[in-house]
Amino acid sequence: MRVANAPCSWGALEFEGLTAAEPADFATVLDEIRATGYDGTELGDWGFMPTEPAALTGELNRRALAMVGAFVPVRLADPAAHASGALRAVQTARLLAAVATPESRPGPVLVLADDNGSDPGRTRNAGRITPELALPDADWVILAHGANEIARAVRAETGLPLAFHPHSAGWVETPAEIARFAAATDPDLVGLVFDTGHLTYGQGPYPDPSELLHLLDALGDRVRLVHFKDCSPQIAERARAAEWDYFTAIRHGVFCELGQGAVDFPAIIGRLRERGYAGWIVVEQDVLPGMGAPKESAARNRAYLRGIGV
Repeated sequence: MRVANAPCSWGALEFEGLTAAEPADFATVLDEIRATGYDGTELGDWGFMPTEPAALTGELNRRALAMVGAFVPVRLADPAAHASGALRAVQTARLLAAVATPESRPGPVLVLADDNGSDPGRTRNAGRITPELALPDADWVILAHGANEIARAVRAETGLPLAFHPHSAGWVETPAEIARFAAATDPDLVGLVFDTGHLTYGQGPYPDPSELLHLLDALGDRVRLVHFKDCSPQIAERARAAEWDYFTAIRHGVFCELGQGAVDFPAIIGRLRERGYAGWIVVEQDVLPGMGAPKESAARNRAYLRGIGV
């Protein structure tokens, strides 16, 4: 297993207009990812890094970094969004394929996500989703169909694998919703991202660390990319008590540095090794622009992982 980091750890998130501050520029992010001991990066939002293959390849090679994957949000429950979503996914996957090198293996992976943070009810109740807030049955059919078709288009055009990212403030957040999504989609076409922070927050109050191990076993070979993100139980509890929405929880640091929260990373690493996972681990510590000191957090996160054998 090799370890990467991602632009979201520097405040380059897919959500716009949350703060007046701007995230660090891509060159700074890549420099600091390399300086803090990581071997790869994700692309970030389209346009954050160069989108011309030769230019992006030059930036990666200059820092000896592999391109691991890219995140493409699509409003999957809306059939009218599927065609444009497929075009964006294929466009992004073509760039990933063009800059892939032997050092990228077994990546890169096209990461598909719901249009997280767009539904007011799910955004307001992230981390405390109840069955009453679930997507209606008819819309589940639409969502799964969209994921399958986008994955089919990405494979046909680029040959790259696709992994769907269960995510807070989206329609696939809780363990039950993840199981339903997995059952409703083609296991050959649609893999999954195993994001330890979102999976912990999505369990709701009093998350059980062993639940992640059970979920990892249940998803099996469908896990095509792993995101290491921690979740502060203290901040999560404050978010639920005060009924913070998803963005307010992020602003208060619900996704903390590795080893400071509820995720049992040694157990997760052990189970990944038992299962023979040989893909990338991407460290993500979602922050908003201007929050904290990303380079120092990235260095501490890398040191923590080295300390537990990764």
